[in-house]
Amino acid sequence: MRLTILGGGGFRVPLVYGALLGDRAEGRVSQVTLYDEDPARLTAMARVLRDQASAASAADPVVDAPAVTVTGDLDEALRGADFVFSAIRVGGLEGRATDERIALAEGVLGQETVGAGGIAYGLRTVPVARALARRIARTAPGAWVINFTNPAGLVTEAMAEELGERVIGICDSPVGLGRRIARLLGARPQEAWIDYVGLNHLGWVRGLHIGGRDELPRLLADTEALESFEEGRLFGAEWLRSLGAIPNEYLHYYYFNRDTVWAYQEAEQTRGAFLLDQQRGFYAEAGRAGAPAGAALAAWDRTRAEREATYMAENREAAGAPEREESDLESGGYEKVALALMRAIARDERATLILNVRNRSTLSVLDAEAVIEVPCLVDANGAHPVGVAQLPLHAVGLVTAVKAVEREVLAAAASGARADAVKAFALHPLVDSVGVARRLLDGYAAEHPGLAYLR
Repeated sequence: MRLTILGGGGFRVPLVYGALLGDRAEGRVSQVTLYDEDPARLTAMARVLRDQASAASAADPVVDAPAVTVTGDLDEALRGADFVFSAIRVGGLEGRATDERIALAEGVLGQETVGAGGIAYGLRTVPVARALARRIARTAPGAWVINFTNPAGLVTEAMAEELGERVIGICDSPVGLGRRIARLLGARPQEAWIDYVGLNHLGWVRGLHIGGRDELPRLLADTEALESFEEGRLFGAEWLRSLGAIPNEYLHYYYFNRDTVWAYQEAEQTRGAFLLDQQRGFYAEAGRAGAPAGAALAAWDRTRAEREATYMAENREAAGAPEREESDLESGGYEKVALALMRAIARDERATLILNVRNRSTLSVLDAEAVIEVPCLVDANGAHPVGVAQLPLHAVGLVTAVKAVEREVLAAAASGARADAVKAFALHPLVDSVGVARRLLDGYAAEHPGLAYLR
């Protein structure tokens, strides 16, 4: 099979390639094409992947590493692809840092997928994602598209306008959360059924079934166990028991919004600014000509370890939580989800995965086209959402409000109307004023060339 990665110079590409190196099944991916508009990033990433392949072959001579090609020609990258991973970042990390800075100056959250920052990112990304979807439909009509691009639910919904059921969004947050809960309850994660539902970065684990029995109430009753893992330390045992569920970590931005905004304002630099500085150093080192074999991969490993250790540091500070423990640093496994998704579709190996797909009739409070994050049964015909219990009212309020914001972003990207964009900002639960919404849009439009279409 042939896999094309759009945004092939992106930092997380080695996670995907590493997962492919461990796949020895018949019909595995044999060709990986990296597409990116930045030649320097492509060069650096190709060197990391070359080092990965060499290290894997040295450890196990029978490893058959997928061949890697790089290109800046989109049609060349897409032609003949069986699967396309979309992992683009419109505006780069410079754009993310700007999103955060402008929002915090207005006293609101600027995180890249939540609140004002997520809206600005979405307004830049949706027109590009729609254009990519049209290009894929024309050039690789038989390909399945797996979307990593944030905001993942919103971008998947935009691409589905052109690609229908052939685009599926993935995120590692629910996977990591479910795995941590299962292990606390003494179960193997792959043997547990996770009752999870919501939108991307806005969902809840409402049950964890082992052998047909829901074991989540046992965890909720145990304060020591609850506060022994990442989400328990973020939210606190008392609040989790009040909810009767374990929220996705991104809900900390909603439930503890003032605390988090304050922590971000007091931080030495925003997350986007930190990653921008960090990755400039990494790409310069990994792309350096004449570096010894293995140097690019070593640089990537060091950078990734620092990146994971500092993830959501401001939220932990706001919650009074300690530094991340080793068990929390393990990747949520989005690359493993992607590999399992490809296997299920390409080989008809049925799997159950938490994915971003069209709602159909799963949640009665949303229409059929709304993309939600929910357990799905996957086979050769794609991903099929599993029926779940309806959301409680407090969750309905957040889910429907944020979905309304996403729809306004989609409308603004289609119409180019400033009024639609202002409405998207103003309706978000974490933006508390129409006046603030207008100033946010003015600030973003002044600094982002990608928003020049709004009028």
